[in-house]
Amino acid sequence: MTRNAKINALLLLAVAALAVLPLALGLGDHKEEPFAGADGEAETAITELEPDYEPWFSPLYEPPSGEIESGLFALQAAAGAGVLAYYFGVRRGRRQGEERARRQQSAPGTGPDAGTGLPDEAVSPGPRA
Repeated sequence: MTRNAKINALLLLAVAALAVLPLALGLGDHKEEPFAGADGEAETAITELEPDYEPWFSPLYEPPSGEIESGLFALQAAAGAGVLAYYFGVRRGRRQGEERARRQQSAPGTGPDAGTGLPDEAVSPGPRA
């Protein structure tokens, strides 16, 4: 097993442990909603500390149901994942292109005139510095 494969396996195991351990250990069993989001937790804490608190602003759009809100959140997450995947794909493609160009420049007989049987100077004359 290569070093990268070991690292990937350990990372996958760590992610699986982060997902399974809270469920297996019963974390949050004492709460009414054990895995409520941070927004709900903050709202509860603010209401307990300051019952007369008035929000400074209201949301621009209030989804009609929780399912629509969850769907919009999933759509937002998917769009963000797509942008990240595109960015990393472009970076990897550029890196691979640069490596390929570097290999072609360093290896003899692999330039654009390779296979003609003529020296590079005879096939593609160009300005010399």
